[in-house]
Amino acid sequence: MTKKKNTILVVEDETALNEAYQLILKQAGYDVHVAYDGTDALKVTKDVEPDLILLDLRMPHLDGVGFLRKYDLDKHTGVKVIIFSNYDMQKEIDEAYQLGAHRYILKTWASPKELLQVVESTLKNND
Repeated sequence: MTKKKNTILVVEDETALNEAYQLILKQAGYDVHVAYDGTDALKVTKDVEPDLILLDLRMPHLDGVGFLRKYDLDKHTGVKVIIFSNYDMQKEIDEAYQLGAHRYILKTWASPKELLQVVESTLKNND
């Protein structure tokens, strides 16, 4: 029996980081979709129900918190969200947790190996 590949949506406005996360996750065997802001992510989620969303907090057009408000994780109970940023955004982090985010990581902290560990442990955690 073949194991189902988890689907991950990467929402990151910095092209180089978006491409790097996509490459890292695809090499680890995940089905990866990308968006460059919250508006783009809402369009992607009309066609794809990800298992996990890797969500930047600070983006143009529609930021991460704005995306979470519109996406409504209460309607997507199987979806896990990891939020990340390079900035001190405690108010936004707190609001993202209130909207259902599961974890927060600092972008500058997350090496590819550490990112994969956080993604894997978040997908395995059933809360």
